[in-house]
Amino acid sequence: MFGSHRVQIKTPEQVRRMRRAGLVVGRTLELLRTAVRPGVTTGALNALAEEHIRGCGAVPSFLGYSDPPYPASICTSVNDEVVHGIPGDRVLAEGDLVSIDCGAILDGWHGDAAITVPVGDPASLDARAAELLRVTEEALWRGLAAARLGGRVTDISSAVERFVHGEGTFGIVEDYTGHGIGTEMHMEPDVPNYGRPGRGPRLKQGVALAVEPMVTLGAIDTDLAEDDWTVLTRDGSWAAHFEHTFALTDRGVWVLTALDGGRERLASLGVPFGGEAD
Repeated sequence: MFGSHRVQIKTPEQVRRMRRAGLVVGRTLELLRTAVRPGVTTGALNALAEEHIRGCGAVPSFLGYSDPPYPASICTSVNDEVVHGIPGDRVLAEGDLVSIDCGAILDGWHGDAAITVPVGDPASLDARAAELLRVTEEALWRGLAAARLGGRVTDISSAVERFVHGEGTFGIVEDYTGHGIGTEMHMEPDVPNYGRPGRGPRLKQGVALAVEPMVTLGAIDTDLAEDDWTVLTRDGSWAAHFEHTFALTDRGVWVLTALDGGRERLASLGVPFGGEAD
């Protein structure tokens, strides 16, 4: 089950099970996307997510995770919060950005994905913040499209970095990375969002990774809040975070947390779709 570098290799049937977990995550995030509006609390989004995940027969990956135990079922990171923001009484306001990170376990297999959503009318969003969203989400897809059988993990990293730095003066957070995923939420290998290509474990059929660019409007330095979870930009600049879980099949990339498996976006980048019909 494990290849070199302690990377978990999945059978085709195990990848299909991960797809089912991934669909729970993807559908939960789409539900939350429609629920984001001015006046909604991040705690209300958390309650909605937990109800939906459990209603699908799954378990939230994040609740009780690590030490100190994470106290919620999703992460909600607003404006200058990069990742791991804890939902609560915070009321979302027009023009905010909220990053929502969601994980679910179904039949022992994990899915993990994140979106960043404007609060209120997208037309009211600051132009620079809107560009941050576009660049971060597209960087995610450029990273996914760089995954090839026989390639290396940092081929993904390099593709993310090249795209972000080619689009302007954005910062790529270095202290937090993507990761392997499968029977645990965080597994080897790390998947940085920067670096030279051709390094790290080889990408083989059955590898599953979570790719998650975290991009800022300013510097890359971060601080940890007093809650021991919320990561903030040190300079107060806004951040965005997008993530998908994918697996490599004998046909190519299958984005397990995208509702269409990534078919449309991968095709637009000239990359073969490696998934199956759901």
